[in-house]
Amino acid sequence: MKENNKIYGLIGLARRAGKLSFGTESSKEEINKGKAKLVLIATDASEKTKKHIEELAKMHQVPVRIVGTIEALSQSIGQVNKAIIVIKEENFAREIIKRIDGGELIG
Repeated sequence: MKENNKIYGLIGLARRAGKLSFGTESSKEEINKGKAKLVLIATDASEKTKKHIEELAKMHQVPVRIVGTIEALSQSIGQVNKAIIVIKEENFAREIIKRIDGGELIG
């Protein structure tokens, strides 16, 4: 659980730095523009949303991680009901991936 707090802390920091987008439409736009460095999808997002975003991210070669609940992700960025978050900065993306994957760096 402590590791999750670090992940949410990094997501919140990225939000304050203006390095993320959230919500399905905004996220799709960032992925299509090539600005997305990491896509985070809530574990309880709809299957249709998960599948669509994962396919779009794969097409644009953007890493995807399924992490946290909609409530936890939303809370980390000070929003409500956000199932999709796009990290737009490489260093934030790399650090979040490292923490989600248990210290492994995948790039």
